[in-house]
Amino acid sequence: MHVDYGNALASEAVTGVSESSLEALEGRVERAHDRIESEIESRTFGYASLALPADTDAAAIDATVAGFDPEAVLTVGIGGSALGADAITEALGVREHYSLDNVDPALTDRLLGELPLESTLVNVVSRSGTTAETLANFLVVRSAMAEAGVDWTERTVVTTGDSGPLRELADERGLPTCRVPEGVPGRFSALSAVGLLPAAALGCDIEAILDGGAEGRAGLSPSLSGAPAYAYGAVAYALEQRGATTNAFVPYAEALEPFAEWFAQLWAESLGKDGLGQTPARALGATDQHSQLQLYRAGRRDKLVTLLRPTEREDRAIPETDVGALSYLGGGTLGGLIDAEFEATEASLAAAGQPNVRLEIDRIDARSVGRLLYDLEAACVLYGELSGVETFTQPAVEWGKRATRRLLEDDSDAALEEKTRRRVE
Repeated sequence: MHVDYGNALASEAVTGVSESSLEALEGRVERAHDRIESEIESRTFGYASLALPADTDAAAIDATVAGFDPEAVLTVGIGGSALGADAITEALGVREHYSLDNVDPALTDRLLGELPLESTLVNVVSRSGTTAETLANFLVVRSAMAEAGVDWTERTVVTTGDSGPLRELADERGLPTCRVPEGVPGRFSALSAVGLLPAAALGCDIEAILDGGAEGRAGLSPSLSGAPAYAYGAVAYALEQRGATTNAFVPYAEALEPFAEWFAQLWAESLGKDGLGQTPARALGATDQHSQLQLYRAGRRDKLVTLLRPTEREDRAIPETDVGALSYLGGGTLGGLIDAEFEATEASLAAAGQPNVRLEIDRIDARSVGRLLYDLEAACVLYGELSGVETFTQPAVEWGKRATRRLLEDDSDAALEEKTRRRVE
């Protein structure tokens, strides 16, 4: 990953950070790096995520899915149990991967009606094996397979922890399993079986993805000027301190749109604590130049816009035209147009004094995808270190899970019953 934060400097942006401030931040980055390195080596909870390129056994994942040769893979999971896998398969152009990551009955019915269940591999993912949404959807999928005359035990793999209902079910039925790595929160688990199994089942080179992650690991150094991941994390942190409390993440490639979804969870769940953190906003270039750029350029001065693109991409020519008003398009390419849109947006934001950071990968392939995943995770970890928050916990999420279970078990919850109501009909 390559980072250019020139447009986030105080000389360019109203809420920008001065170069002297970044120089003063170098000492804190160095101390944070030393701590991160130590915790990675000891595989401390959370920091173990940054050891995944070395710790993940690609051969074991390949062996788990060997022999299935599925026409489609259906991941049943939610949050980090699905978003990383979605980001990877979409980036690699694998259209045969689907996710049930919500309990909307309309979505579930539509998807189960479209999939060839007899040749679909069901990939159930939950560390605890108790995630309500995942288990509910899995029960529905099992029933649909049975109704279609498919033996679900012959078309199901499980990725879970060492104990819990899913582990017990897998052991009882002899289902192929992968292990959710110890000490790795779900949103940081993309470079493990959690994120890689669907890609492996559909023939992708997951070893190359891990190689990209290993490049990111090797690229960490005790200086924001020497490590792209740290440069992005430190600049994002510094901008938040100056009022940029929203981070609009805008990939300029359809294949990278799910990265914005994955990034949103990573950034929000890791950093949104103690009254701190940037709110991630998801957009897609060039599409959302026509729906959101007005706000980013002329709205409140509370945003960092993160622009992401590949520097090399497949292209398609735009035909010549005899329409004079369109002559500037004819003979060009769609790739040239989207790159021009990217650079124009970047310049437009800078002209308006809105800080923006350019992230680039060489191309959209397995190695670059692995590197991008790793670098954004490392950026998030550094940001958390500089903020002093507990990056790897998610207490607010757990509160909601407990409230949901109480409602399902006894149809009541004191906090919900105390809701102030002003209903208008």
